[in-house]
Amino acid sequence: MTSAADTRDIAGWLRPAMLFQRGVFALSQAAAVLAALLVVGMTLHILLEIVLRLLDRSTFILDEMVGYGIAGATFLSLGYAFEHSALVRVGLLVDRLRGRARRMVETFCGITTLAVTSQIAWVIARSALRSFERGRTSSSIAEIPLWIPEAVCAAGLMIFGLQVFAWTLRQIFDLPGPVAPGDEDPLQNDL
Repeated sequence: MTSAADTRDIAGWLRPAMLFQRGVFALSQAAAVLAALLVVGMTLHILLEIVLRLLDRSTFILDEMVGYGIAGATFLSLGYAFEHSALVRVGLLVDRLRGRARRMVETFCGITTLAVTSQIAWVIARSALRSFERGRTSSSIAEIPLWIPEAVCAAGLMIFGLQVFAWTLRQIFDLPGPVAPGDEDPLQNDL
């Protein structure tokens, strides 16, 4: 049985931990909104291109823009999808475990995912910085500065890494998450 002093100590560190969880999830939600806007932008660009081609014209950059849009939407939505358990997972072992054993395996998986994701984000961020410094642009007629799509992908991976870090802390300290399992999508309720 916990005493009143123990409860206050737990509440003392639980509040910042829960604020961190909510802050990271809010960041993931904002990135998901940007990803959705990219999808809308791609759709509008495709519709514009259809109309222009009916008039024997073109923007000549559809493939490039849609490619950047898909990459950006994919990377920006990772954190939000992860928090909602919408990413593919192989649960052959983990689904059979319960309690502390499951949390230990999940913690190991979280740390491993964080290590790999951090390395990839670092490489892409370095590439974006190098592209910025050198003024590299795409070879298309639009001459898009390459640091922009690279930076968006790096930002998406960094947000995903923060979400994985928050989730790993939840596994270690057995904390509740900002999204209860089976809850409706809060992003849908906001729109």
